[in-house]
Amino acid sequence: MKVNRRQFLKTSAVFAGWSILPAGAWSNPLNSRFCTAHIGVGGMGWGDLRRVASHPSVQVVGLADVDRSRLNHETLNHFTDAARFADYREMLRTLGDKVDGVVISTPDHTHYPATLMAMNMGKAVYCQKPLTHEIAEAYELAALAKEKNLVTQMGIQLHSSSANLMTVALLQQGIIGKVSKVYAWSNKSWGDDAAAYSGSDPIPEELDWNLWLGSASSRPYLNRKYHPARWRQGLDFGCGTLGDMGVHILDVPYAALKLAHPRSVKVTCREPNHVSHPTKNIAEYEFSGTQYTTDTLQLTWFDGAYAPQTAGQINPDLELEPGKTLPEQGAMYIGEDGHRLLLPHMSGPQPLPRSLLASVTKPQLNPTNHYHQWVDAGMGNGTCSADFEYSARLTTGVLLGVVGNRFPEQTLQWDGDAMRLSNNEDANKLVSRSYRKDY
Repeated sequence: MKVNRRQFLKTSAVFAGWSILPAGAWSNPLNSRFCTAHIGVGGMGWGDLRRVASHPSVQVVGLADVDRSRLNHETLNHFTDAARFADYREMLRTLGDKVDGVVISTPDHTHYPATLMAMNMGKAVYCQKPLTHEIAEAYELAALAKEKNLVTQMGIQLHSSSANLMTVALLQQGIIGKVSKVYAWSNKSWGDDAAAYSGSDPIPEELDWNLWLGSASSRPYLNRKYHPARWRQGLDFGCGTLGDMGVHILDVPYAALKLAHPRSVKVTCREPNHVSHPTKNIAEYEFSGTQYTTDTLQLTWFDGAYAPQTAGQINPDLELEPGKTLPEQGAMYIGEDGHRLLLPHMSGPQPLPRSLLASVTKPQLNPTNHYHQWVDAGMGNGTCSADFEYSARLTTGVLLGVVGNRFPEQTLQWDGDAMRLSNNEDANKLVSRSYRKDY
C-alpha cells in the first residue's frame, strides 16, 4: 500500500508525540550535557549514533529517518527518550534550542540541505563524508561555519587514528624525502554499468519516498536500485567509490602534504550512461607543489577492477618483494629519491625499505575518538581536526574526479580561486546543482 506524504507525516507526528521528552528534561546546562539530534539512523547512521552517544556527556534527544522500519528497529530501544520524526526539518523546528549538535548520516544528496538548516540554526554539526554532493555546496558550508563560528566535523573517523597520524608525521619528517607521486586505490565498485533504469515498483509502506528523494528530482521508486543499499551508485544520490572510499584514503595525502586545489584531473572510465557512476575508474590528478612535495605532485586514484591488485597491473612504483601483495585498499607514496611508503587502509604505515625508520624521530602522537573530539569541541573543549574548512578542500578534490567520470579521457582544468572548471563549460555546470523545493 502506498502511503502519501500527509498520511506518513501524520503517523510520524503521533509517533513523535508520545516519545518527546518533557521540556524540563533538556534544562541541563551545556557544560554538563550535550544534546544531539540524528538525521538518518540506519546503516552508518546507527554506527554514528552509538559512537556519539558513547560520550558520557551526550544525551540523544531526537532521531529522524524517512524509513519507519529504522525508527522502530530494536537497536534504538536504548534511546526511548528521544523524539522520533520522519522529516528532519520537522525535528529541528520542533526541538529547536533543545538541540546542541546535529549528526547527519544520510545519503550524500541530503548532506547539504540538512547541514545548511542545522548550521543556520546555530548548531554544531557532524556530517558524514563526503561533505556534500556538489563542490559549490562544500564551500558554502565552510564559509557559513566560519561566519557563524560553528563547531563542525566531517565523518572521516580514521583521520584521528594512530595509523593516519603516524603516516602524516613520518611524511612530514621526510622519511621518503619530498613526495613526487601518490597512488591510491580501492577495490570497491560502487557503480552500475547497465542502461538507464525503467519501470516502477510499489513503495514500501514504511518508506516516505518523496522525503527520501528530498531535493533531488522526482522519479519512480525502484526496489533495490536506490534505498536502502544502492544509492551510492546513482549520479543524483551518491558519489561512487571515489566519493565513498576516496575521502578516507585521500585524507592522508591532503593532511600530510598540505594539498590545496588540484590543477587538473583526467578520468579513465566507460562512457556516461547518465544514471550511474562507472564500476571502475582511474582518476589522474595534478597538484601544485608544497613544502612536502616536489614542484608538481601526481596523484592517481584507481577503483573497482582498475585497482592494482585486481587488475594485475605492472608498475615498478607498486612492486613489492616476492611473496608480498598489495592491500585491497590503500595508498603508496613515492619519494623523489625512489623510497616509498605503503599505507594499507585500516592499518599502519610501512616504509619501503623498513630501515628508513632509523632516519626519523619517533613521532609523539595524540590519537583521539573522532566523534568524541566533536562533542568535546561542541562543549568548548578543544577543536575539530576535520572541520569544514579542511573537509571542503578534501571533498573538492574527490568530487572533481566524480565530475570527471562524466567526461572520460578529458583533462579538466580547475581554477581554485574562481571555483570553476576553466576549459569545459558542460563540466562546469556540474560544480553546483538546482534543487527540488516542493517536497
